[in-house]
Amino acid sequence: MHYKRLLTFIDGVSSYLSVGLDVGADFTWMSIALPNGSFVGKPFKIIHSDSRSRDLAVTKIKEAQETYSLKSRCFLESTGIYHIPLLCFLRDKGFDCSVINPIITKNSTNINIRKLHNDKFDSKKAALVGLNVSLKTSILPDDSVVDLRNLVRDYYYFKDLQSAVALKLTAELKVSFPAYAKVFSKVTTQSSLKLLSSYPLPADMLAASKEDIVDIIRSTARFGEAYALRKYDAIIAAAQDAAVFSRALPSNAVRIRLYIDTYQEYQKHLDALLKALHETVEKLQDTLIYDQICLLQSLRGIGFLSAVVLIAEMGDFKLFSSPKKLYAYFGLDPAVKQSGKLNGDKVHMSKRGSSLARRVLHMAALNNVKVDKGSGTPVNPVIYDYYTRKCSGKKKPVAMGAVMHKICNIIFAMLRDNKPFEIITPEEHCRRFATEHPDKIRKAA
Repeated sequence: MHYKRLLTFIDGVSSYLSVGLDVGADFTWMSIALPNGSFVGKPFKIIHSDSRSRDLAVTKIKEAQETYSLKSRCFLESTGIYHIPLLCFLRDKGFDCSVINPIITKNSTNINIRKLHNDKFDSKKAALVGLNVSLKTSILPDDSVVDLRNLVRDYYYFKDLQSAVALKLTAELKVSFPAYAKVFSKVTTQSSLKLLSSYPLPADMLAASKEDIVDIIRSTARFGEAYALRKYDAIIAAAQDAAVFSRALPSNAVRIRLYIDTYQEYQKHLDALLKALHETVEKLQDTLIYDQICLLQSLRGIGFLSAVVLIAEMGDFKLFSSPKKLYAYFGLDPAVKQSGKLNGDKVHMSKRGSSLARRVLHMAALNNVKVDKGSGTPVNPVIYDYYTRKCSGKKKPVAMGAVMHKICNIIFAMLRDNKPFEIITPEEHCRRFATEHPDKIRKAA
């Protein structure tokens, strides 16, 4: 194995033992590398469920420390969740533990000519990559952040499942009840779901009494009897149209009821998770995390859930020294392709960060470029003006990406200065900066 090739990644001289751990669901391979790139013994297999195996791994690391009079650093490749118990176990034993982005260790394999990939070799790669003193690593966030992260990720997991079921229900109605889509703003409103659950097919709607349908609408909607009667007329018209243009079979009724039950079951999970999120955040009162969540909600388009997502996915804000590092962490940075005379014209987001944070930032960007239908004025005039200027020379998705960058910069400034959001023009921002930092203006001049 040409392990020495990997040493070309080392920018400085390390003075510690690098413990590389390739983590799996049930076991982990561990390799210990010396500063010169050679290894201490053979890779060792740690069985997660075996206490003797775990203790023996600790003993091997300590013996290597005593033999070579060097401290050790443990490097675990991020696996989502499987590396967390081992990381906590080693950290509790007093070891310095860090998490490596799997992209880093994956790219280090390209330097080896042989096409080799196994867990033993991967643990050696992690150990050699760990010898790089300038290696960028991450640490396990505080338990309070992990709690929030677990809850918000589960929330959006069930939200996506619910959205998929809603699409299934909509598709089913396009076959058996095509005109029904025009009756309600969404087929998943409470009135719509209760009606379809009772009368899933057009023939069922036509056979039902007017009083029953109107009562269902009145009991689930907030707009009174006149609204219920208008909806009844629309439903009957849609059911009569379905008699001419549709194909409604008994199996369609079964599927519609199944989708409705599944949709409502997911809603129960979402309600429980949202309640747990509120309770968890309330317990964090008088902490920095609680203050940051409240602070972010002052920004247009950022509600409670969005603020919790951003803080949970971000972790410790102190780790980000500039806005560029923050939006790179979120995967908003450009993926540049340049080699020799080739300059990639199409630059896209790297999308290597938190997809959930990007999702929230995209929704925040959309909300900030909206125009109020009643008054006709932009919700955020400054962001709206920025967006329209970008649209004049770029496509709308590219302009929206620029707005996401802008929102990310605003979030960074809010958390850095501990100040709520305030709509100010770029000119006013420059004037305030010149007033507050005259020394920096003189140096720039």
